[in-house]
Amino acid sequence: MTTREWLLSDNPVSRRQARLGQSYRTWLDFRRNGLAMFGLAIVLVLVLVAIFAPWLAPHDPLIGDLRTTRLLPPLSEGHLLGTDDQGRDILSRLIWGSRITLAVVALVVVIATPVGLLVGTTAGYFGGWVDTVLMRFTDVVLAFPKLILALAFVAALGPGIENAIIAISITAWPPYARLARAETLTIRNSDFIAATKLQGARPARIIWKHVVPLCMSSVIIRVTLDMAGIILTAAGLGFLGLGAQPPQPEWGAMIAGGRNFLVDQWWVATMPGLAIFIVSLGFNLLGDGLRDVLDPRRRT
Repeated sequence: MTTREWLLSDNPVSRRQARLGQSYRTWLDFRRNGLAMFGLAIVLVLVLVAIFAPWLAPHDPLIGDLRTTRLLPPLSEGHLLGTDDQGRDILSRLIWGSRITLAVVALVVVIATPVGLLVGTTAGYFGGWVDTVLMRFTDVVLAFPKLILALAFVAALGPGIENAIIAISITAWPPYARLARAETLTIRNSDFIAATKLQGARPARIIWKHVVPLCMSSVIIRVTLDMAGIILTAAGLGFLGLGAQPPQPEWGAMIAGGRNFLVDQWWVATMPGLAIFIVSLGFNLLGDGLRDVLDPRRRT
């Protein structure tokens, strides 16, 4: 029996084979979606560029030559995407900036997702006053636009990439809480939950071992779709000078630095703008593809 036949077997002989077989079928369904594969390719390129930035960047991203390389156009010798007003190579700054973008996305997801899952599953499982208190607090946070609320927190904490990550995380968790609560409400009265209670399992164990895993697929889809918004919020904070501070090559700050040269030296602001657009598009396409294969309500 080949590996493929073993994975696609209709009669798995172990839980491990069943899990691997389900994962392989999910991958086959995902692979049929061309746009989703394109989005996955963009995200993988972003990750690889971030990892190998020291070897891919042709120049130092922080140092330029004001006398000889200032505001060179694209395709200039040694500068594929041109240079900025400080004589720094834009391609090198974009490559190194991918590390900042990826770090912001990863850290916000790591911080916000568990908080949202904890609040949503707790509210949905216990109900009553616990649900009322947690969801009303969630509604208060949702009432403010994300960027405005992030600006308020960064203004209170002070500018900097670390504070920007904290601010974005504070504004990012409520949608995950609402989604986790909705999923929990549909399964908290299920027979297997009742059987687990009869076995003496505590609420914390039921939530962690049984409720959270069933909510994960919907939350993963929402997180992937929200990554583009996280990138845009981080870029907005950087544009306003509240995110990564100069001379760090953050894409939003690069756009802010090039806004005074849009008429004659358009490439200074356009190149980081294109980078933000492409990466955001990649995450959106990836999220749409994951929704098609992970959401059972959309399967035909």
